[in-house]
Amino acid sequence: MIINSNKSQILDFLVDAANVKGDCDAVYFPKTAQEISEILIEANKKKTKVTIAGNGTGLTGGRVPQSGIVISMAKFNDFEIDESRKIAKVEAGVLLSEIKSKVEEKNLFYPPDPTENNCFLGGTIATNASGAKSFKYGPTRNFINSIEIVLPNGEIHKISRGEIFAVDGMLKIGDFQIKLPKIQMPKVKHAAGFYIKKDMDLIDLFIGSEGTLGIITEAEIRLIEKPENYFSAVLFFDDEVKSLEFVAEVREKSIRNRNFDDEINALAIEYFDFFALQFLKIEFPKIKNHHKAAVWVEQEINSANEEILTEKWLEIIEHFEADIENSWIATDAKTRREFQDFRHAVSWKISEYITRKNFRKVGTDTAVPNDKFVEFYNYSRSLVESQNIHFVAYGHFGNSHLHLNMLPENEVEFTKSKEIYKQICQKAVDFGGTISAEHGVGKLKREYFELMFSDEEIREMAKIKKLLDKNLILNFGNIFSERFFN
Repeated sequence: MIINSNKSQILDFLVDAANVKGDCDAVYFPKTAQEISEILIEANKKKTKVTIAGNGTGLTGGRVPQSGIVISMAKFNDFEIDESRKIAKVEAGVLLSEIKSKVEEKNLFYPPDPTENNCFLGGTIATNASGAKSFKYGPTRNFINSIEIVLPNGEIHKISRGEIFAVDGMLKIGDFQIKLPKIQMPKVKHAAGFYIKKDMDLIDLFIGSEGTLGIITEAEIRLIEKPENYFSAVLFFDDEVKSLEFVAEVREKSIRNRNFDDEINALAIEYFDFFALQFLKIEFPKIKNHHKAAVWVEQEINSANEEILTEKWLEIIEHFEADIENSWIATDAKTRREFQDFRHAVSWKISEYITRKNFRKVGTDTAVPNDKFVEFYNYSRSLVESQNIHFVAYGHFGNSHLHLNMLPENEVEFTKSKEIYKQICQKAVDFGGTISAEHGVGKLKREYFELMFSDEEIREMAKIKKLLDKNLILNFGNIFSERFFN
């Protein structure tokens, strides 16, 4: 096993995509669950903090160490597809882009679709990642059949979906009896804290736990048949109100039509405000100055329903007065990939900006109930505009999920941006939503996590962490502030 303590060679492990920075003594590169087990047993003896590192694409500081050692998952890269069973057995360090590419070669499809495809599978499971396609397919947990996990004490367990359920509020793994807190989870797309539900499956406690309860080394993922084709379009609007009305109509039609093959049933509904379009204009010069917003929509189609679905999409597009002449409608796979590049460009340009300015990312990951979304969106924008801070707004509007990224020019604006961020999170909670719909809590969002749940509820969650990790060595600082263990 490789162990590297040369600071000049491990700098990439001391930062993430949100420009959160940290420090550690060494980075370990194990290849097996047994090697991880041995590291954790030794770390427990010395009470050494251990941070798990994926591929550094996270936005909450979760993989950034504050001290101790780092375990890199980069050597866990075995991958095997079983076409007949429509599953794949994948180690935690395999890139999501590689999974998608290889399963599609077999005419299969893995729906979870985080914006950053260079993430490791293990990281997507640890954060229950989602993305554009979660509007139809939901988050990562919906496609995980089983996991291999190393608990903080070094025990190695295989957990399969459907085998172990909570009974009378208790879950069991090995000799551990886990008492589940009575917590009301928000009824929106949500990725903040542990997944808690009456009669829940054991596997779901670990999915989305951000590496605080164990290290996922391998998973069996569920695949579906690759769609035959797609209706895919980037639609530009001269009127923002019309664009939001279009989103609402397509969302509601899709929810109603989930079981129909010849009705509008969107796979993804992605939104870009005026400032996001201006941000992208250099790379995509076909964007016009008069465009106030854009919506990217996709739906799976086949040869039997392509004609009727295209007609229905064009009808609703015209009804809400999209700029048909200047909008983009994919005619082949290459064009559709260009649309995906358009969507992903917003995120990487923001990361590039904050790195250049040397600030941490100040971008919301909030979701609210559908009937509150337009009010929430307008409230959030008006807060930022009142402080004259540059911003871009975009997101997974099918899920009423807003990414509003503030772009401060100096320390004063950065401080104001953080204050606004907290106000936006509070409003999301007031509306029955979440402070994190897909990125998790990590180290950056702990104070906002505390807006969602009472101290008592968080302490009950923290007790699960303390039970499985008595010395609090594993990914300590993620999700929970230290005070919840006192």
